[in-house]
Amino acid sequence: MSERNTIRWERSDDGIVTLVLDDPDQSANTMNNAFKASLTAVADRLEAEHRAEPASVRGIVLTSAKKTFFAGGDLRELIAATPADAGSVLDASMTVKRDLRRIETLGVPVVAAVNGAALGGGYEIALACHHRIALDAPGSKIGLPEVTLGLLPGGGGVTRTVRLLGITDALLKVLLQGKQYDPRRALEAGLVHELAADRDELLSKARAFIDAHPESRQPWDVKGYRIPGGTPANPRFAADLPAFPASLKKQLAGAPYPAPRNILAAAVEGSQVDFETAQLIEARYFTELVTGQISKNMIQAFFFDLQAVNAGRSRPQGTAPRKVRKVAVLGAGMMGAGIAYSCARAGIDVVLKDVSPEAAAKGKAYSEGLLAKALSRGRTTEAARDELLARITPTADPQDLAGCDAVIEAVFEDPALKHKVFQEIQHIVEPDALLCSNTSTLPITVLAEGVERPVDFVGLHFFSPVDKMPLVEIIKGARTGDEALARAFDLVRQIRKTPIVVNDSRGFFTSRVIGRFINEGVAMVGEGVDPVSVEQAAAQAGYPAKVLSLMDELTLTLPRRIRDETRRAVEAAGGVWAPHPADAVIDRMVDEFGRTGRSGGAGFYDYADGKRTGLWPGLREHFGRDTEQGAEVPPVPFEDMKDRMLFSEALDTVRCLEENVLTSVADANIGSLLGIGFPGWTGGVLQFINGYEGGLPGFVTRARELQAAYGDRFEPPALLVEKAEQGGTFR
Repeated sequence: MSERNTIRWERSDDGIVTLVLDDPDQSANTMNNAFKASLTAVADRLEAEHRAEPASVRGIVLTSAKKTFFAGGDLRELIAATPADAGSVLDASMTVKRDLRRIETLGVPVVAAVNGAALGGGYEIALACHHRIALDAPGSKIGLPEVTLGLLPGGGGVTRTVRLLGITDALLKVLLQGKQYDPRRALEAGLVHELAADRDELLSKARAFIDAHPESRQPWDVKGYRIPGGTPANPRFAADLPAFPASLKKQLAGAPYPAPRNILAAAVEGSQVDFETAQLIEARYFTELVTGQISKNMIQAFFFDLQAVNAGRSRPQGTAPRKVRKVAVLGAGMMGAGIAYSCARAGIDVVLKDVSPEAAAKGKAYSEGLLAKALSRGRTTEAARDELLARITPTADPQDLAGCDAVIEAVFEDPALKHKVFQEIQHIVEPDALLCSNTSTLPITVLAEGVERPVDFVGLHFFSPVDKMPLVEIIKGARTGDEALARAFDLVRQIRKTPIVVNDSRGFFTSRVIGRFINEGVAMVGEGVDPVSVEQAAAQAGYPAKVLSLMDELTLTLPRRIRDETRRAVEAAGGVWAPHPADAVIDRMVDEFGRTGRSGGAGFYDYADGKRTGLWPGLREHFGRDTEQGAEVPPVPFEDMKDRMLFSEALDTVRCLEENVLTSVADANIGSLLGIGFPGWTGGVLQFINGYEGGLPGFVTRARELQAAYGDRFEPPALLVEKAEQGGTFR
């Protein structure tokens, strides 16, 4: 055995060997080098002892001593792999596969007693077992989520799920979406065979399977076994096969996500060859992803940065955690209704206040609608629905807010109105109640002037729709105290959302930066770029929402109002306002053509009954390309279109760091990904810079090219230039 053994060997008198996964140096088991060495040693010992005395190994149970079964690959090792390491990555992947295969084909029954979460490599270990029993534990998840980190399952996950479920179900149910199942849904989906109520029953059922199936083996090792649904060798399946890449192409919209493509290729190619060759195909596609930059971007963001954010890296220390018991939500419109639902879902009592009982009741009806849909889909019960709804009390009477220890205001974006609603209730709620304002652009320091306790006043910027969007941007005003900031952080975690913390400024971080993206798209229309190309550039850059359609959703009047307020504030402070080329386009759209966006029935798109019917033909007519001296203005290269959107947001994020609006790289990356739809393959706004070809110097060079072609808004900030010259990155 290796010096650090991560697999404990326990043998009962009747020849059942229990392999207990238990890394002594980690709180969770991972597929690190110590595990790989331990797995090889265990496979060697099993083969040797079974060969010498078959009765000494009558069956094998794989389980874990940790709270989770197995957490998957060691991401620190994976993120460090470079193209130069491709050979060692491939060898390591094949070694794990061969060792699991040796155990799988030993000739005795092998059972996975899955006592907790089995994700990624953990579920791949379970797949190498003939029978899988999962503990029906709250919070336990089973699946192969590697695609969400830019990877594919490299421990046999593609090869085995294809043979277990068939190509179609393996791709759609497990591999391409990276879906995580709770134990009961995993049973329904065929990912496990049985459930157990507790650990004793789990191990008892495992032993019972071994006793009842002494000749057990994997289905695909039985002579004559066929993959469910067939392979491309089957004419019927082959006829349907082109639908997969077509569907994937539509889903990705040209964005650079190699993992889904590699998964599809490994599944289809692997289905047409023997098991060992399929494993090699899988390993090669895995190696390509591990050594590429996109997986590094996604691992950094969706694991390390997200972990840092949720762990409280930006939470002020020294303040004891404190849970909210009863929250007052002021304003029962779309945002307030969504906030009320999110709080009630987390077990908090909610008083939902509006100007009339009817308006407040309408806000509660939003929760009723969400729960009716969840009930119809089997995602809740009538009892759970009724319990949640009972937590929401709609009212128009300020006195009903007595006893609330937190307030979240969600009225219209008007400082005077926000001041008014706080003044109405600040002496009714608890004397030390946390005071929060949901705003997307208004400075928190200004809003805090409307309350007597600005030290307890903080901004909470929720994103719409609140019930689906996972992020909340917490804004610290000039007089916000550390205790209030910590309490706001705890409240956001209490309602199961991800908090980022920023300092006060107009537009904060997310609203300010997404405005750059929108402005570049609109400016291109003003330059005569075909609007279809503008939308396609956004899609191929990886944005989940195309830029002109997003502008219509926000309405064209909102950015204009924000722009006017910002200009007045800049000029009042003695600054010089620099207009953006998009401004003239928006003004013409609103003033000349009366097109204000989707809610107004016409914007960059035409609408019928509220649904988009297509881009407005007038865009080409009124904003078509000009000619100079009879020659057409040079077209904007498609790569420039994509880069203008991406670079505009990334460069302004660096300015946010310079101005101390942002204080954390992790907050910047996670805020951009979860809040404003920055493309996931980049790893977030600052990781996009880190991972750019040529690193920070390469990014600076490209920014200067854009500056020369399109204006000084692409000038790289001093902080970026300094880091590039020093060979640094944003960490």
